[in-house]
Amino acid sequence: MVINNPTYSDMWQNCLSRIREKTSQEEFIKWFKPIVPVNFDGTTLQLRVPNEAYVYHIEKHYIPFLRPIIYQTFGQKTKLRYSIPNHEHHTQQPAAYPQEANTTPISKYVEQTDTANIKNPFVIPGIKRIVIDSQLNPNYTFDTFIEGDCNRLARSAGMSIAVNPGSTAYNPLYVFGDSGLGKTHVAQAIGMEIKQRHPNLQVLYVSMNKFQAQYTSAVLNKEVNDFIHFYQMIDVLIIDDIQELSGNKESTQNAFFNIFNHLQLSGKQLILTSDKRPVELKDINDRLLTRFRWGLAAELLPPDFDTKVKIIKHKAARLNADIPDEVIHFFAENINANIREIEGALSSLVANATFLGRKITITLAKEILKVYVKFNQKEITIEHIRNIVCDHLKIDQAVFDSTKRTREVAQARQIAMYLCKQHTKAPLTTIGAAIGGKNHATVLHACKTVSNLIETDKAFNQMIEEIERKVLAK
Repeated sequence: MVINNPTYSDMWQNCLSRIREKTSQEEFIKWFKPIVPVNFDGTTLQLRVPNEAYVYHIEKHYIPFLRPIIYQTFGQKTKLRYSIPNHEHHTQQPAAYPQEANTTPISKYVEQTDTANIKNPFVIPGIKRIVIDSQLNPNYTFDTFIEGDCNRLARSAGMSIAVNPGSTAYNPLYVFGDSGLGKTHVAQAIGMEIKQRHPNLQVLYVSMNKFQAQYTSAVLNKEVNDFIHFYQMIDVLIIDDIQELSGNKESTQNAFFNIFNHLQLSGKQLILTSDKRPVELKDINDRLLTRFRWGLAAELLPPDFDTKVKIIKHKAARLNADIPDEVIHFFAENINANIREIEGALSSLVANATFLGRKITITLAKEILKVYVKFNQKEITIEHIRNIVCDHLKIDQAVFDSTKRTREVAQARQIAMYLCKQHTKAPLTTIGAAIGGKNHATVLHACKTVSNLIETDKAFNQMIEEIERKVLAK
């Protein structure tokens, strides 16, 4: 077997040069310099190591950063095989590792999706840099964050931070507001923008609840120093729901203080979100509260009408839904909800329209969405509907109330009964009594007749929509 093949030998030397950059000199000399490349057949890289301990130590501690180096040098499908000298003629293999320990493929470093179980890559002494999962949602970007007067300060400060993280006066950036107004979105958008502009920076998003779970685990495993060291190596730390730190044990708050203080003194960026103003936080160390107020506190407010219109249009475009302007304005005027609820209500409207095969109108919007959101209720009376119908159809009130039964008058009464059933809480008997002194069976017949005409007569449907808009504009 030829060992000194210059091709793969040179390639391995290139790997060693990159490994040296990520390890201390002592570590490099002890664990990597003794390794000799034995063979590379285009798929399998065979490395000779002094003994079984090397196999164990490399697999346990170094594969997370060694794997990408080998892949980039030898190819993405490279398999790794270890050869141990002085064992080649042994018939009995070591219990823990065979004479040639085959890692096919190279042990995979699984990126964490649950931040409660984030591994600490900095527990290995001497490693200067290793890429970790930022835990950011790629859908939360500035492109998908709709700007308005309600959030402009937080968004503008966030963009400034993304350009120069840790170098602005906004450190920490403390974003606060009620639930569902976009605190997590803007915080993660800053992180995503920083990763795009500064790919070498370590960005980490974690909720305070997950931070607490990690700390508890570190205490149980006697790894508190490693836990603190891990967080102190982050360049941009985003902590969501910082108010959850309230009432925690002194040791947890002390650990967070040490991390916070170290990062800020090192010129690293901190971004915090909360549903409370800094002055409203309770049961948190005064030294932490003081530091929360060092930077900028930016409040997110409920969106105004114009911002809600932009949000609805943006969400509708993402849902590939064609929603008429009058329905969009109806949403913006009547839904008294946060951004999250607006998005959920819009999704419900589109889904119901699609599955039921119905046109998206104000009638459908009110019929469907009243189940999901709270509207600004405007009391609509039978008298109001009677007046609107008579005015729109140009029928005198006295004629409407008379015993006259011409086609125009009879249809006007049916329309009024239909709209009263749709938009008032009055029982059918009350509606009938107020419109021509009819009984509930007549009201039911009128509603069925109008519904059928809406489905079959386009001109009639448009007329009902126009009358309904006037009714709801009260």
